[in-house]
Amino acid sequence: MDVDFTDFNDALWGDAGLTGVHWALLSSRAREMLAQMLAQPLGDTGSLEGCELRRAKFKPGRKLSAYYDVTVRDAATGESTVRPIEVIWQPSDADTRPEPSPELAAMQAEAVERGLAAPFDELQTKAPEWGMRVQISPLDARFPQLVRVSDPSYVRDMLAGANPAHPPAARYRVTTIRYRPGQRHVLRYDPADGSRGSGPLFAKIYNSDKGARTFDVVTRAADWLAAHGGGLTTVRPAAYIADDGVVLYPLVSGTPLSALLRAPDQQTASRLRQAGAALAALHGTPTDVVELQPHSFAKEIKGIVSASEHVHPLLPATGALIDALLDRARALHERLPQEPPAFAYGDFKADHLWVTPDGLTLIDFDTCYLFDPAIDVGKFLADLQWWYNSYDQPGVEQAQKQFLAGYAPGAPAERLLRARLYEALVLIKTTVRRVRLFDQDWTERTERLIRRAYAVLTQLDHV
Repeated sequence: MDVDFTDFNDALWGDAGLTGVHWALLSSRAREMLAQMLAQPLGDTGSLEGCELRRAKFKPGRKLSAYYDVTVRDAATGESTVRPIEVIWQPSDADTRPEPSPELAAMQAEAVERGLAAPFDELQTKAPEWGMRVQISPLDARFPQLVRVSDPSYVRDMLAGANPAHPPAARYRVTTIRYRPGQRHVLRYDPADGSRGSGPLFAKIYNSDKGARTFDVVTRAADWLAAHGGGLTTVRPAAYIADDGVVLYPLVSGTPLSALLRAPDQQTASRLRQAGAALAALHGTPTDVVELQPHSFAKEIKGIVSASEHVHPLLPATGALIDALLDRARALHERLPQEPPAFAYGDFKADHLWVTPDGLTLIDFDTCYLFDPAIDVGKFLADLQWWYNSYDQPGVEQAQKQFLAGYAPGAPAERLLRARLYEALVLIKTTVRRVRLFDQDWTERTERLIRRAYAVLTQLDHV
């Protein structure tokens, strides 16, 4: 891992293969460089205690992005805190290196004024010789409100305005759950210092009208499911705050179904049938109840092509297999019978289904669209493949049968055929997105799961 690259661009273009990517993410030299970069904005006001890599994304020839949780100690208070950061490397000859943004400078000044930067003096730094730049939460020029909605004082006032009938806590503790600059952010608000409030809240931050649309979709879907859901509920949002682009959700008390799949027991089959029945009820949501954006098979394929582009230079044979599978999927889709687009949840998977005292609860309606409902069935089938593989558990075929037994009554047969097509496609997308590049078994797991997608399509070819 400590190979000395004479040309770091080889790693960023993918010419050095997985070894180059691992060197950038895991080598002691790269870690030392990152520590030096973070030491600059810390100065004498704090110290770096730890740095944990959480996620990485590679776009060959354009950029390598990594997301870390860094633990820093404030010299003034002696307290340690965890701050999410984004690190981006770009090759010297890439045409996408951005110029410093004046919006970032304004946000940084606001963060300092609100006391949110400490123990850092500034929230961005770079090393041009490495094509490397760092952003520290809550900095993100595409979400200018992120600084203020991370400020406990502002949060209290914001929550007071959101629901005057329920006074907020006197103080809040703000925790970053997800920091993805330019993409999405999730914060958690907890009443602090013994303050009484309505309990923890989760804030999803939007920079477009998607926040308003999502609030409307999940609210209407919650009403529909309350009357027709057959035991499936959803987390009803507490409020939508238009001025800040924030949708607030209460805490869900329960366990994600994905966690229960680690050790299947006698209740697993029943829960999987419940999940199938829940999805069938969800697919009954009339399209005139909610406003949905249209999706398409072509968009789905395009998303997979984009998500898998890093596989080609790192695993050429597997990249070629993915291309061949996508060609086969296009041909299969052309000959399979279709049905009119309807309500599709878009991200129906086991970690979005929570087992609670009240039954199954579905979270996260951000991906709902007008499309083929078969994608939801295929998504869950692929998700079962993912979790059973991750936990090294046998019996995934039986688990899939239980889920389909709950869903299939009344479902069109042709939908179940298309579901198998989407199972293969989603398994490809899940693999290239969720198998972590910096894991030592990345090659083996990627190859194994893509072969599973191949097997699903091959079976469908013979139908």
